[in-house]
Amino acid sequence: MKNTQNMTEKQKAWKFLKKVTKPSRYTGGELNEIIKDKSKIDARFAFCFPDTYEIGMSNLGMKILCNCLNKSPRIWCERCFAPWPDMGQVLRDNNIDLYALESGDSLKMFDFVGFTLQYEMSYTNVLYVLDLANIPLLAKDRSNDDPIVIGGGPCSYNPEPVADFFDVFCIGEGENSLRETVEFYIDYKKAHPDFDRNEFLHELSRIKGNYVPSMYDVEYDENTKLIKSITPKYEDVPQKVAKSCISDFDKAEFPSAVPVPFTETVHDRIMLECARGCMRGCRFCQAGIIYRPYRAKSTKTLDREAQCLYNSSGYEEMSLTSLSISDFPRLMELVDMLKEWTDREMVAMSLPSMRIDSFEAEIMKKVQGVRKTGLTFAPEAGTQRLRDVINKNITFEEIMNGCESAFKAGRTSVKLYFMNGLPTETDDDVIGIAELGQSIVDAFYKNPDKPKGRGVDVTISVSCFVPKAHTPFQWFGQDTVEELVRKQKLLGQNIRSGKIHYHWHEAKVSFIEAVFARGDRRLSAAILDAYKNGQYFDGWGEYFSYDNWIKAFENTGIDPAFYANRHMSYDEILPWGHIDCGVSEKFLLDEAKKAYAEVTTPDCLTECSHCGAAKFGADLCIKRSIDPNKEESEAK
Repeated sequence: MKNTQNMTEKQKAWKFLKKVTKPSRYTGGELNEIIKDKSKIDARFAFCFPDTYEIGMSNLGMKILCNCLNKSPRIWCERCFAPWPDMGQVLRDNNIDLYALESGDSLKMFDFVGFTLQYEMSYTNVLYVLDLANIPLLAKDRSNDDPIVIGGGPCSYNPEPVADFFDVFCIGEGENSLRETVEFYIDYKKAHPDFDRNEFLHELSRIKGNYVPSMYDVEYDENTKLIKSITPKYEDVPQKVAKSCISDFDKAEFPSAVPVPFTETVHDRIMLECARGCMRGCRFCQAGIIYRPYRAKSTKTLDREAQCLYNSSGYEEMSLTSLSISDFPRLMELVDMLKEWTDREMVAMSLPSMRIDSFEAEIMKKVQGVRKTGLTFAPEAGTQRLRDVINKNITFEEIMNGCESAFKAGRTSVKLYFMNGLPTETDDDVIGIAELGQSIVDAFYKNPDKPKGRGVDVTISVSCFVPKAHTPFQWFGQDTVEELVRKQKLLGQNIRSGKIHYHWHEAKVSFIEAVFARGDRRLSAAILDAYKNGQYFDGWGEYFSYDNWIKAFENTGIDPAFYANRHMSYDEILPWGHIDCGVSEKFLLDEAKKAYAEVTTPDCLTECSHCGAAKFGADLCIKRSIDPNKEESEAK
């Protein structure tokens, strides 16, 4: 373990906090923070979220992984977030390194600096954090004394655009593999006093789930600009990096206590992860593929975890989370079990992102017992034809029945999520979103039991389709910015009710996101160029600059349309082809062809589609999830 300075960076920064907005972002000291004796640990891990404190502290994955690392007595995991530009400037002006919240030590004093990559538009913030900590931005420039920079999260399933900045990526679920990696480092350093960074990374690449970019050569065709090959440099480095996956989700690590922020965060509540994965198979959805197979926890486990989090935090709201909470096999039983104590403690429950077809009025009535929370559905497309293309497997009748049930139960507002620019989309499909919204408004006013003196509020939120790696739509090119904007205007022109509120996502942001979502290693140069020219916090409208990004691409000789708008051929080598998410390419290809044919695929519970994820125990997990006698049968 590395030595630390006598005076911490946090102590140096303390007197300047009155000059910045929301000083509590940078103080630490929250209830339930983990403090360890540095003299009794063997490795230090700084877990960095490349966005603001308010967003990072709302991320459940970060809390889970910090807890997993801190369970080891040999490891101390601390937190760090990207400081807002005013604080960043304070650090630069006063020669103060960016620090971890718990100890206040500079990130460069840590053995590992880890980043969770949730969103492509956070890539420049990774450089921002490293730069503020005085850690070399490029992996090839780091010495034996610099931290090992490790990445994970959804974006690591195509890590190539940021491959030059990371020493290693943890592919898959990190509850076990991340701790295994850090403990391997501890043992390796003890066995090798003359620690050599490159030799260690070579050894690390052989651990399942670890992808070390420097151990692979990528060759390009000069004429077509396509990838010719992705080849390991050594025979003992795997050709494909397989993800790490937890087979029995009931045994997955989950924190009994999490730090409680002093300031308001995006999600100020208990987040109870009920299930991981999705059995539905929407063809645009990366999360639905990379988190396969579907695994649900038992109700007893969830009730125990919920009570622990409530007793340690005092939060007055709890969100039951999963990719589609209404697919949780024993949702009614879980809600009843939780309400035995949440009603008494005045804890509100929310069920985010319900599927309309499985929405039940009875569940809604139960969860609104303390106070009503928001109701959100995601039809994704406005016409049945396009819903079949994307394999949403939901009908107009099911959408209307779900909304009518909500209205009969006293709800007056519904938020609906859609996408524009989906593969095969026509103008009729775009106009269909407006028509569907109008049908929902009409259904409210036809309800004889609607609340007196109150109108309906239907919010339509439309994002731009971004093709993602490891999905059936990974080969489809994104619409041009001009075409996306035209469709956004077309939809707005066809919304004629004042009861419908229309929000849309900036097409230029989605274009840059698509470039990185399907990009290769050549993009690292553009990201570095953009950052050096002042580009960061791209997920925030006031800091995103489309012109700056276009200039960065020009400076580095990159055609962004090659990545975002081009339809990839089914037989070309994909930048992420050496990353194994557990789902076969044959399945993805079959699904892409089904999309063109407007043919749907049943969900995993109805019929196994042989996607490849069964090797992780999918059948076992799904069957156990829906077995009401699971605990009793295990006891016997």
